[in-house]
Amino acid sequence: MARSIIIAILAAGTFTAQAGNWSSRTLSGNEVMVDPNTNRATVTVDGVTTQLWEGTHRLQDGSILIIRNGIAIPNKKILESRELPVPEPAEWEDLPIVGYSPCEKLVRRVCGKEGQCVDAKGCNPSQQLLSMERQERESSSNRNLMTYTSGQCLKADRDMEFFASCKQ
Repeated sequence: MARSIIIAILAAGTFTAQAGNWSSRTLSGNEVMVDPNTNRATVTVDGVTTQLWEGTHRLQDGSILIIRNGIAIPNKKILESRELPVPEPAEWEDLPIVGYSPCEKLVRRVCGKEGQCVDAKGCNPSQQLLSMERQERESSSNRNLMTYTSGQCLKADRDMEFFASCKQ
């Protein structure tokens, strides 16, 4: 019965997806932008745009942006700017995964970032989906692309009743 519930849950929904653009300002007021495709950060100082230097940068909104090996480590605000509606299967398969995969996001939301809600009814099914997604990605020639199960996780993430968010 649980399997039929999950299949019914996963069968719902249509959306489109693109990586969201993100920008902010440094404490000194310079604009910082992160390319959604490469995670490379640039800063514009006195009208000149250059790559943001290695290290930790505090932004005007109080958040921190870390640049490691020339790549921005996506912070919560960057990841939130990229969270978009669920696309149709033909549209999402083979799209690049930016940040956490859809199944990793689902598990983190349902089971808790530290596994605090591992006994929740939706935790085990979300972990099974993550396992399937990992197997599909490992057998793929490009492991950074969404798979069929990635799309199923996007759809499952919309069911807030069965896949309820961990509140701990």
